[in-house]
Amino acid sequence: QVQLVESGGGLVQAGGSLRLSCAASGSTFTRSGMGWYRQAPGKQRELVADMSSIGYTNYLDSVKGRFAISRDYAENTVYLQMNSLKPEDTAVYYCNVWVPPGNSHPGNYWGQGTQVTVSS
Repeated sequence: QVQLVESGGGLVQAGGSLRLSCAASGSTFTRSGMGWYRQAPGKQRELVADMSSIGYTNYLDSVKGRFAISRDYAENTVYLQMNSLKPEDTAVYYCNVWVPPGNSHPGNYWGQGTQVTVSS
């Protein structure tokens, strides 16, 4: 079974930084897309950043230049470095991994979520 374990959320003042980590296990992830979504209270879940299996990245407009996604392929881990945080970045952040057909346990998987709170 695929498992995603997130870490790194917390409370930070505006202008500060946090780094989120998501470690995946239970399948082979070399052909997987991996990314981060967030959901603020009363709002829909939105894509923050993702990275394809070959390293193409995509970012939400409001985080471009402040956030950076990266992957450690050997450790099956995806990171989200968040700098210059703003109160509007406050949300629960979810790791997402898509395991394509041809690998064990193909499908779309979510982490448990980690709270990021940015105080003004």
